Amino acid sequence: MNDRYPAECPHVIKRTPMRMKWLDLTMVHWRYDAAEVQALLPEGLEVETFDGSAWVGLVPFQMQVDIPFAPVLPSVLHFPETNVRTYVHDSSGEPGVLFWSLEASSLPAVVTARASYQVPYFWADMSIERTASSGAPVVGRPGPGDVVRYDAVRRWPGAKGATSVVEVEVGESFEGREIDRFLTARWALYGSFSRWLSYATMHHEPWPLHHATLRQCDDELVMAAGLSAPEGDPLVHFSPEVNVRCGWPRRASGRSEV
Repeated sequence: MNDRYPAECPHVIKRTPMRMKWLDLTMVHWRYDAAEVQALLPEGLEVETFDGSAWVGLVPFQMQVDIPFAPVLPSVLHFPETNVRTYVHDSSGEPGVLFWSLEASSLPAVVTARASYQVPYFWADMSIERTASSGAPVVGRPGPGDVVRYDAVRRWPGAKGATSVVEVEVGESFEGREIDRFLTARWALYGSFSRWLSYATMHHEPWPLHHATLRQCDDELVMAAGLSAPEGDPLVHFSPEVNVRCGWPRRASGRSEV
């Protein structure tokens, strides 16, 4: 398991179209029947399982994008994001993430990502609130005892008005177990457009993981992806910050162009 999902990124990305920071990131994961998840995957991808189940994640966070040689545009390149995801491999066996949806409050980012990485970004009204146990706003990254709340309402395209509210209390840091490694040590993403299946590597430092308590989760985005309503208690993680380098997208194995 550890060899297949290493804690340290196995990729070296020397030239990148963009650098990112993923900040104040929460992962909420539920078990799903593998056949249900497989039925929603593009041709050429196979769902991966752990402990007999597929896993679906709802992942809200703060995105900061840095494009080399481009001006700093916080209103366009710094924004909240929420994605709905699962874990897959193509015919080569390379593990990665498949996104059913990625909500973002920056319309230019939505349009660019849809065109370049073939990933299903959606434009949404979004906000993140970070509150200390004293009730005061958090200065810097949240830590144990702080509360983070994420709100999203989809604007365009598809399932307009779909909402997501997630609120967690951050716990203590910990070293990941096998299930945590399976869910978080993912160093590539897959995208799909028509009969084109794309693949791009990601590089960042190992996830600094914290336990987290789910205080509220009222979500419509998972079901908007075509999945049944989540059941059972989810696994919840929090990570304060990672620095990310994104590789160029290329054709994946297992699917051909028209």
